[in-house]
Amino acid sequence: MTSSNQPHDQPTQQPGNDRETDATSRRIAPLLRRWPTLAGLAFAALTAFDLAGGVELATVLAASAVVYLGTAALGRPGAAWPMFFATFAIIAVAKLVDDRFEPTWAVLGAGILLLVYGLLRGAIRPRHGLPLQTIALLGFGAAATLALFINPALGGYLVALGLLGHAAWDVYHYRANRVVARSLAEFCLVLDTALAVAIVIAQA
Repeated sequence: MTSSNQPHDQPTQQPGNDRETDATSRRIAPLLRRWPTLAGLAFAALTAFDLAGGVELATVLAASAVVYLGTAALGRPGAAWPMFFATFAIIAVAKLVDDRFEPTWAVLGAGILLLVYGLLRGAIRPRHGLPLQTIALLGFGAAATLALFINPALGGYLVALGLLGHAAWDVYHYRANRVVARSLAEFCLVLDTALAVAIVIAQA
């Protein structure tokens, strides 16, 4: 008579497969942590596709400053990503309405409205918030505007210089962990730098 207390079959352990899975996870984890960098490179590739000379990226330079100012006006670093998508929605709509209309004006106009909103809600402190971001918008916005009115080649280099300047702005805010989410600062740093390099290459 067969005993009913026979042990059930136990699943076979495969330590080798477990080690391979752990090794794969360790390789993928750093990439996942750097998703803003990967996203910035991908977005830069899409933006720079079929780049003519660089002056057409003046809108991106203006938008970069508006994202920071808008986030400071709202007083919530987490609003940086929605603000980023909102600025590029404005650019897309401006181009759809009239492809002859320069979307930089729409972006800068949105920046002015956000500044007014921030002032109305009393967001004048801290100083590294709305006050400093307003100065930045004036500087980067002026560079973007000037680039549209000078020689296209010089305008392209001016945009590239402005993007590199904003990349330094991104580094500061990333390290200080101020105004915008660090993921947005990292993304913007990679995007600005990659686009500046793409302009120089296109001008060569």
